Amino acid sequence: MPVSDENKQSEVDPLEHTPLHTLLVATNRLQSLPTALVVLALIFNGALVALVAAAYTPDTAALTVAGYAAAAAGNWLLLALLPRTGRSYGPDKPSALALSALFALLVCALALLRAPWWLGWGVLAALSAVVFYSTWIEPFRLGVTRQRYTTTRWQNSVPPLRLLQVGDIHVERVTPRERQLNRLIAELQPDIIVFTGDFVNLSNTHDPEAEKAIREIIGQWRAPLGVYCVSGTPLVEPLERVQDFVRGLDNLKLLPNQWMTINTPGGPLNILGLVVTHDMDKDRALLRKMMLTAPKDGLHLLLMHPPDIAPEANEAGIDLYLCGHTHGGQIRLPLIGPIFSSSHLGNRFIMGRYELGRTTLYTARGVGLEGLGAPRARFRCPPEIVLWEIGGR
Repeated sequence: MPVSDENKQSEVDPLEHTPLHTLLVATNRLQSLPTALVVLALIFNGALVALVAAAYTPDTAALTVAGYAAAAAGNWLLLALLPRTGRSYGPDKPSALALSALFALLVCALALLRAPWWLGWGVLAALSAVVFYSTWIEPFRLGVTRQRYTTTRWQNSVPPLRLLQVGDIHVERVTPRERQLNRLIAELQPDIIVFTGDFVNLSNTHDPEAEKAIREIIGQWRAPLGVYCVSGTPLVEPLERVQDFVRGLDNLKLLPNQWMTINTPGGPLNILGLVVTHDMDKDRALLRKMMLTAPKDGLHLLLMHPPDIAPEANEAGIDLYLCGHTHGGQIRLPLIGPIFSSSHLGNRFIMGRYELGRTTLYTARGVGLEGLGAPRARFRCPPEIVLWEIGGR
């Protein structure tokens, strides 16, 4: 279907020029390095470890170097096996180089402090366990978060509406995570499903195999009151690309800057789907424009990829705002929390439920992972889908 002028996205996504995206592009280029050059880099780091260890812990220098070599090579192998076993499809060389440098730095620091060799081995083993867990285990620990929302706009004499919020599947191929997602959807049997954008991984935007996988996954989504979707970050998936993903699938409906009213047993559910541009002025103006035609009765639900216009949604009279985009930070360090956020508002609405006054906002951690040079990893931030029970009071 052609894209109207009203629904066209910005030609340039502002996120393309952020430090995070620049870093992802730069690190992704490292994957094209010859394997021999990466091996040489690891050997060079090992030589530095050997020099420092020989000067400060000569009696145990060999054990120190052996610990470094085992950790650097072992973690590279772990990362390289991910695509070969069909779990995830990110580049292995950028992460292997980064881990090698980190391991060498830590081992050298311990040698300078004249720490015993076994302490270095322990530190490297602990970090290797974190790498294994964050790449092989946590990204596949897809869970269901349950939330309840009540409103005076609906009757309280009928059972709550079961609405399932899904976001950020970021498909590369069909993996155990996507199969678990569809098993959960079938088991939960929601009344309605909403998807808040980013069907595809940034590394696979125009990949025919990824498109085939996306259609296989979303083609199985079913709910009695329908499945409703919005597109995600334009840099990841331009609206035209999303229309390719959903074309001919009669089980779901894309909402590109439009309202849809669903008559539920509790009352009217008015869903507004917005196409994000990541230009804050444009996104705020679009919300204001769409609210001019908002239905007067019922519950007003906003679906938009990021949480960035939450304050404006509250002022505009949105009741429930469901979004994703941030992945909850994806990597959340102890005491520090998320190490990055792709939201214009930083960490203000990075994960979970927020009560803003009239508006209840929920930023889901999403299902999938960042693309390009980012490691396909999650730490202390497992993937989620959110089952809402929406009732009257």
